[in-house]
Amino acid sequence: MPASLARARSRHQNCGLSHPGRRPWWEGSACGSMASMFASVAEAGSGLEAQGYLPSREIATSVFLAERLEKPLLVEGPAGVGKTELAVALARATQRTLVRLQCYEGLDEAKALYEWEYGKQLLYTQMLKERIAESLAGARTLAEAAERLDAEGNVFFSERFLLPRPILRAVTSEEPVLLLVDEVDKADPEFEAFLLEVLADGAVTVPELGTLRARHPPLAVLTSNATRELSDALRRRCLHLYIDFPTQERELAIVRSRVPEAKEAFARQVVSAVAVLRSLDLKKPPSISETLDWVRSLLLLGAHELDEKVVSETLRVLLKHEADAAAARPRIAEVARGAPPGRA
Repeated sequence: MPASLARARSRHQNCGLSHPGRRPWWEGSACGSMASMFASVAEAGSGLEAQGYLPSREIATSVFLAERLEKPLLVEGPAGVGKTELAVALARATQRTLVRLQCYEGLDEAKALYEWEYGKQLLYTQMLKERIAESLAGARTLAEAAERLDAEGNVFFSERFLLPRPILRAVTSEEPVLLLVDEVDKADPEFEAFLLEVLADGAVTVPELGTLRARHPPLAVLTSNATRELSDALRRRCLHLYIDFPTQERELAIVRSRVPEAKEAFARQVVSAVAVLRSLDLKKPPSISETLDWVRSLLLLGAHELDEKVVSETLRVLLKHEADAAAARPRIAEVARGAPPGRA
C-alpha cells in the first residue's frame, strides 16, 4: 500500500466515525481533513497518468497545489479539452468518491443541496395518525395542541426524511469526496453566493437542522467553458487553471495511449488534420474525445491514411454543426494534408 494512502486510511480510522456514541452529522464535524496523497508535482502527474490522464506540467502543478492547500480548483477552457476528465482522474488518483453536480440555467440551492421527501412524510403522517391523536387527546385549545406537537420534536423534518442532493452528499459523506461542480458558468450568478459558503467552510445550512459541517472537507473542482464571466469572489476562493486544446505532440500521446492499435504515422496524420480544423472559425472545434472517435472510426472503415475522400466521408464524426461542416468542406484538401508539426 502506498505510504500516502496508508496515512489517509490511518487518519480516517482514528476519527472515530464508526464509534456508536459519535455525534450525528448535523451537529458538526468530528474529523479534520484527509491526509495529502501527493508529495510532489511529479507524483501528482504520475498519479493522473496512472488513471489514463496525460497532464502537462502546468496541470500537474495546479492539481498538486489544490490538493495540498485544500483549495478549490477552477478549471476553465473550451469545451472538449478534458476538464471533466481531469476531475474524474483526480478523484481516482486520490482515492476519493466522485460526487458530480451538473450545472444548468435555473439551478438553485434546493436542487443542488437537498429536498424533503414529501411523499414519505405524508405516508408517515397517515401511519402515525392514531399516535398523534393520542398525544393531542385532552388538549383544550389549539395553542395547547400545538405546544404538545412541538414537544415531540420536529420529527417530520429530520434526517429520516431528508433527500440529499450532490452538495449535501459531498458534505455528509463518510468517505473523502471530490466534488465536481461541472460547467458552473451555466448556472445563474446568484448560485455562486451559495457555492461560496460550501467552498469557504466545507459547510451548508439546512434551516430545519442547522449548519452541517463536513467530516472530510471535499476536494472541489469547478469547470467552466467561459460562456459568462464568473464573479471575482468565486475566483478569489479558487486556484485557477486554464486548459486549451493540446499541442499536436500532446494530443498524439493521448491517441497513442487510448488507441494503441493506430500506427504512428497514421495517428500523426489524424492529429495534424484535426489541428487544421481547429484553426478554422468554427462554432464547436473538435474535442479530444472526438479526435479519438475519428481515429477509431477510420480504423473500423479500414482507412490507414487520410485523403480528401476519407476526410469528406467522415467529417461528421468531428463536426456536429452544419455551419461548421459547411465552413470546412472548401478546406478538405488542406485538412487531408494536415498542419505543420509545430502548429497547435
